[in-house]
Amino acid sequence: MATKNNVILNHDEINHKIRRIAFQIYETNVNEKEVILAGIDKNGFILAKKLKSILQKISDINPILCKVSIDKKNPQAEIKTSVSSEDYKNKSLVLVDDVLNSGTTLIYGVKHFLNVPLKQFKTAVLVNRNHKKYPVKADFKGISLSTSLHEHINVVLEGKSYEAALE
Repeated sequence: MATKNNVILNHDEINHKIRRIAFQIYETNVNEKEVILAGIDKNGFILAKKLKSILQKISDINPILCKVSIDKKNPQAEIKTSVSSEDYKNKSLVLVDDVLNSGTTLIYGVKHFLNVPLKQFKTAVLVNRNHKKYPVKADFKGISLSTSLHEHINVVLEGKSYEAALE
């Protein structure tokens, strides 16, 4: 019989964290008309969609979704976005991912968006681990964890029950 993963965030806790992050994004962008929510495909984009939904309920900000496609095994490969650089030029942008582990994916995402002048650039993650290889931080985070390098965080944001578990 398989052992149950160590759940670090259950469905209700994840919803609470997402709502809190949305309020932090709103507070940081209270004077903005639009905010670009650039979610790293797959879970980062799902998280960005959830943040967009809450921002629309709590503010007058128009959140614009942008899917960011990064090859996590080869992050130096070309990064693709669903929104053109003209659409986010001189705007406030939040780069969103589910887990900040070593910082590799986030730093290459940051690098991509720095090729265009932005009004403001922030990062948001649901789970922040403390194993960074790169000098990148999460401006908005649901939870911070100190884990071993051999452990893995699995985040499920689809279906009827969300969960973040330590494997």
